[in-house]
Amino acid sequence: MTILQLLLELSLLGSGMTLLWMPLACLDSLLATEVSPQIPDNGSAPLLVDVHVFVSNVFDVNILQYTVSSALLLRLSWFDPHLSWHESTDPRSSITLPSNLLWTPDLTIREGLSVEWREHNPRARVSRKGFVELYTAVTTKTNCDFELLRFPSDKSDCNLSFYAFSNTVEELAFHPHAVNEIVSVKREYMVRGLKAQVPDQQLVPCFQVTLSLENTAIKTTMALVVPGVAILLADICGSLLPLKATERISYKVTLLLGYLVFHSSLVQALPSSSSCNPLLISYFTVLLILLSLSTMETVLMSGLLARGNFSPKSRPNPVPREVLDTANPKPRSEESQRRVEGPRKTWVEAMDHIFLLMYAAIIGCSQIIFVIVWVWWECKSDPPPATDIPHGGKPKI
Repeated sequence: MTILQLLLELSLLGSGMTLLWMPLACLDSLLATEVSPQIPDNGSAPLLVDVHVFVSNVFDVNILQYTVSSALLLRLSWFDPHLSWHESTDPRSSITLPSNLLWTPDLTIREGLSVEWREHNPRARVSRKGFVELYTAVTTKTNCDFELLRFPSDKSDCNLSFYAFSNTVEELAFHPHAVNEIVSVKREYMVRGLKAQVPDQQLVPCFQVTLSLENTAIKTTMALVVPGVAILLADICGSLLPLKATERISYKVTLLLGYLVFHSSLVQALPSSSSCNPLLISYFTVLLILLSLSTMETVLMSGLLARGNFSPKSRPNPVPREVLDTANPKPRSEESQRRVEGPRKTWVEAMDHIFLLMYAAIIGCSQIIFVIVWVWWECKSDPPPATDIPHGGKPKI
């Protein structure tokens, strides 16, 4: 009761009101000692703090830096019997006090790279029965281990671990709850799930909030997958050009150089990690190998055809064809007409046609294999070394 009287006096000094419970000299002496408020004594059991975490916004997800920026609102409530009073003493059912005059949990986010509390001294509401309720807002940028195997259709769980290092588990315990209050759906990553729990085997009071993020960016899928398939189709169409046409080599080389530029910029844009890299990196690397093989085949076959190593040797005929036609006016057969109308197909062109069929079959099989791997293959990143060791525990040597 004495503690509450001192707090009420301090809260009413700004309004010019004074209370007649005890002299102000006692309050001055208390402020002069600068003794920080201590955690309420709950006997043999730890003080139970009920925590509600309201996730109001996840406004930045950076997969290249493995960070998530979010805005949270925390509501903490606990019972302090020393702050209760009788109705006869004060008819009010509750009062508000600066939080620096009360004991409050000193929370630290373990994954936090940048944490900004919007109010350094928020006001707490104290009820007549001694229940304390405190609201505080925080904007944080935290580290997240994204599972990017199926990027850009990836799903990841990001943890926010709140620790109270100034207390022990014998003094303090948390009962967390998580509420999703995100109302906007116009974003790349959506929060599909929210879970709050208390981790096991911890030497420091803590609770953990898990954000289940899902990538819903159709634009990224269209910008990455569609160009790769279009380049393969363009390469197959380029193989239909005759080997004798000089435009075929220029077409193939230009297509390969353009894809090299696309591949280099793509690799820089895609995230990478020590394990479970995105499947798209392997997919576009296979496309690069296929395009390189197709270009080398075109150059090789065109060189062989130009040298005439596989061209059929025609027997020289000293008599002009016009003289033979005049001497023998009989109608020629269809086979003779086809021979005269165009040259016979060379072995080089036949090999080029066979390669085209095999190339198209390899492309089709590679697409099917990629779809199967995309659907069925599972890859989980290796857990960090500190996962199995509770905070403050002795590491294994």
